[in-house]
Amino acid sequence: MSTNNHHLTKERLRFGYGETSLGTVIVAVSSQGVAAILLGSDRRRLRGELAGAFAADAFANVELIEDEAGLIETIVKVVAFVDAPHLGLDLPLDPRGSELQLAVWQALRAIPSGETRTYGAIAAALPLPATAQDVGAACAANIIAVAIPCHRVVKSDGSISGYRWGVHRKRRLINMEGVA
Repeated sequence: MSTNNHHLTKERLRFGYGETSLGTVIVAVSSQGVAAILLGSDRRRLRGELAGAFAADAFANVELIEDEAGLIETIVKVVAFVDAPHLGLDLPLDPRGSELQLAVWQALRAIPSGETRTYGAIAAALPLPATAQDVGAACAANIIAVAIPCHRVVKSDGSISGYRWGVHRKRRLINMEGVA
């Protein structure tokens, strides 16, 4: 710790990459747990998306440090989980968001693997007043892919709509869990 009070101590987030059946994954870890799991096909683009996510207010004082070697056990667990989400992820998570986002994400984590819920049903069950659109916005803001299972949320007619990491990945995740 610096004795210089002019500089706030930056929180260090370590990150690394892995390869899954759904594409490349970037995993970022704080001292509290997994803070981000992002899916994509291009490491440079994923690194930019990660930096963008941590430029938001909740992460205004974060330093990103690439440490694939130091995170290898975590990355291996995340890759195995993305490839078989019904097995669950035995790692602590460190989600950051508004009170409403955190409530939505908690509700998503309660949806059993192999099941889906509608945006409206989740909104109605929340402890805070929320609309289906609020739930959709919280899903769009989620940066912990699969572990906070936004892919388990569908439209009221049962159809699959937007997914931050592509509708094709959402459909594959739902199908992968359906065989569990």
